[in-house]
This record gives sequence, structure tokens and C-alpha cells, in this order.
Amino acid sequence: MANDPSDTGQLVDRLRAGDRQALTDLFQRHRDRLRRMVELRMDARLQGRVDASDVLQDAFLDAATSLDTYLRGTDLPPFLWLRCVVSQRLSRYHRRHLGTKMRDADHEVSLYRNPLPQASSAALASMLLGRLTSPSDAAIRAEQVLRVQEALNALDPLDREVIALRQFEELSRAETAQVLGITEEAGAKRYMRALRRLKAVLAAQPGGPEGT
Repeated sequence: MANDPSDTGQLVDRLRAGDRQALTDLFQRHRDRLRRMVELRMDARLQGRVDASDVLQDAFLDAATSLDTYLRGTDLPPFLWLRCVVSQRLSRYHRRHLGTKMRDADHEVSLYRNPLPQASSAALASMLLGRLTSPSDAAIRAEQVLRVQEALNALDPLDREVIALRQFEELSRAETAQVLGITEEAGAKRYMRALRRLKAVLAAQPGGPEGT
């Protein structure tokens, strides 16, 4: 439902007619995707101090403030506009809590896209593997996360970003192309090539790609 263009169009029509409840409905419609974006791109040093829900709550207020400007002229689709608003709010959290300490942690390679907060390969590796719930699997999972992180670090930054956008933020081909400033065809080719490269790097590592 989050990708239904007709329903999204109806919400935008309601916004243009002055129905402010439509913004709540629009934000709620995309909340899960926006939350995944925050979790992927939030600096690890903020975890435990800032919750993704705090970022989203403040971003919603930002969206309400900038709504009239958006309706007057931007050509961004509604979801990409909200994604931009949320990313700007997340950037403010980073500056407030980390200030000049904003930099990549050791052994991590950041994802490509700017000016969005950068997502680390560690966060992407952890999401790629998913969460193992059994305590007995913790050591195995830690080893797998490290292996996948090393594989991601070996990829071109843009390849990592394409994987993040398509796999975890669940952007469509069109949305991914618009975010990256490339054609849909180029984005689709880049995505498939990135997946093949990641699989090849994993396969070449000691132990192969089992469990990943």
C-alpha cells in the first residue's frame, strides 16, 4: 500500500485542499520505510541515547512547517520529500550530539549518498543478516556480521548505497534512480551488478557464504 501512487495522489490532493490530517496519514503510510532509513543511517554512538521514534516525531513537525513550500513547487514525490525531511532532522541530531566528532568509526566504510547521514557498513551488514534471537547463536552471528561487513567494504561506495536503498529502504527503481541522479535502467543494472559483486566477495572469503 505504501507504494500505491493513486492513494498517495489522493492524499496530496487533500493536502492541497487544506486538509492537514492528510499529512498525518501520508507520514503514517510511509513510517516503516522512514524508520528503516533512520536505523540504517543513525551513527552507532547515538544508539541508546536517541530512538528512531524521536527522530520521526521531530521530522513530522518539520514536515508540517515546510508543507506549504513543498506544495508550491518541489518536484519530489511525496515519499522522497518526507525522506529528505527525516534525513535533515537526523543530521541535526548528529550535529547536536556528536558535533565535530562526526566521522566514520575505524574499520567502517560509509555509504555513498550525501548530504544524508552516512550509513556504516557495519549497520548494513547487521541488517543484511537479520537478528538471531538465540543466545547460543551470538558468537556465530558476530563472526558473520564481520565477514559481511568486510565484503561490503570491498565494494564501490555507490554499489553499497544501491543495495541499501533497494534492499532496506525499499525504494523502487524510479525512486532509487531519482535519489542517485541516474536513469532507472542504469540504477537497475547497478543494483544487479552490486549483488553479484557482493556474492562473489563473500564466496571468496574463508568459509564461503554460508549463513549469509
